[in-house]
Amino acid sequence: MTKIPHRLYLTEDQMPKQWYNLRADMKELPDPMLNPADFRPVKEEDLYPIFCKELAHQEMDNETRYVDIPEEIQDFYKMYRPSPLIRAYNLEKALDTPARIYYKFEGNNTSGSHKLNSAIAQAYYAKKQGLTSLTTETGAGQWGTALAEACSYYGIPLTVYMVKCSYEQKPFRKAVIQTFDGEIIPSPSTTTNAGRAILEKGPHTTGSLGCAISEAVEKAVTTEGCRYVLGSVLNQVLLHQSIIGLESKTAMELLDEYPDIVIGCAGGGSNLGGLIAPFMQDKLTGKASPRIVAVEPASCPSLTRGRYAYDFCDTGKVTPLARMYTLGCGFIPSANHAGGLRYHGMSPILSKLYHDGYMEAVAVEQTKVFEAAVFFAKQETILPAPESSHAIRAAIDEAVKCRETGEAKTILFGLTGTGYFDMNAYSSYLDGTMKDYIPTDEDLEKAFAELPKIPGIQ
Repeated sequence: MTKIPHRLYLTEDQMPKQWYNLRADMKELPDPMLNPADFRPVKEEDLYPIFCKELAHQEMDNETRYVDIPEEIQDFYKMYRPSPLIRAYNLEKALDTPARIYYKFEGNNTSGSHKLNSAIAQAYYAKKQGLTSLTTETGAGQWGTALAEACSYYGIPLTVYMVKCSYEQKPFRKAVIQTFDGEIIPSPSTTTNAGRAILEKGPHTTGSLGCAISEAVEKAVTTEGCRYVLGSVLNQVLLHQSIIGLESKTAMELLDEYPDIVIGCAGGGSNLGGLIAPFMQDKLTGKASPRIVAVEPASCPSLTRGRYAYDFCDTGKVTPLARMYTLGCGFIPSANHAGGLRYHGMSPILSKLYHDGYMEAVAVEQTKVFEAAVFFAKQETILPAPESSHAIRAAIDEAVKCRETGEAKTILFGLTGTGYFDMNAYSSYLDGTMKDYIPTDEDLEKAFAELPKIPGIQ
């Protein structure tokens, strides 16, 4: 039998020409977004002041199974895609496991992550509509970097609101974003009404993605020719990121493989939703039944300890309400190194699938995450991002279970990017100063108490 290669790249002809819309195959759709003014379902045109029109359409489209990828985006993808599917032979050997471990590596571009897959799509549609500027938020900085690249490519001015603690932890992200002409502001800031209100309530807050979203949305709706774009959570983002899973599935088919377990890190849901999309399709349609595992930080456990409820997507309460697993929009996670996974909620699509039992979720402490990251780096020579390392932790744990049971399962996980902007975090782990933080039930109840009261629903 021919040995499976360490790395498999699809050819350009094998690359997906369409994105896959998971909602088209869901047995029950996520509940609609609600207008916070009257609690009525949001219509597509209600989103036009915030998003460009084509993205608003993609956000609301529950029926189109496959969406053509515009040729110009396909051409851009070819600069860094297809990304490799890698067989982790050295990791398998080190773990002495019969499991076959594969990972899809999305770090082969300047942003260092999968985020460019959606950034270029959103910038393309904004340029096509004739918009003159964009705003966004970013947590660890991967999304802000990716969008700055995409906006620079199309000549669109960009303002990035970066979570303050990440801004301070990762100063070189600022330099990369500025290299691509993006303006970057630590959030919460004094440049918006939302930021000033948050600072008045908590002058020493380290910020959150919810805070940054509030500021970015306010900037968009108060600036002519400007729109807001988001790197995770939204339906449109999971649509664009489906290219990860589609490439993965095609590559595994070429190897005559199929995953028993698919594992992805989970913050807002972009990477996880993209990776699992075609495998979840198989599960929904009865073609296969892989275990699908979301891995989140114990410091921000929206799936494992959150409430399935309608909540604002931002801290300033200016966005529509989405039904999702949430810790409450006022929840401020600890300033640890979970990076882009520090969001109070979760994609409505993934929340619904989790709620209906189609996937599992686990929460892990950051010291265990970095233990796995260091071990993985030594075996596979890639220094993983902290976000990705949550998936690595779970993949290692599953491989160890296979060693104990003797089952030769096939494991696929997403390696969303590299950790070269996270050396402060690695240093903290290596010198023993890294601490774990897990919110108490009392902490969570305070945020749950502020969930919006919606007549007839919650």
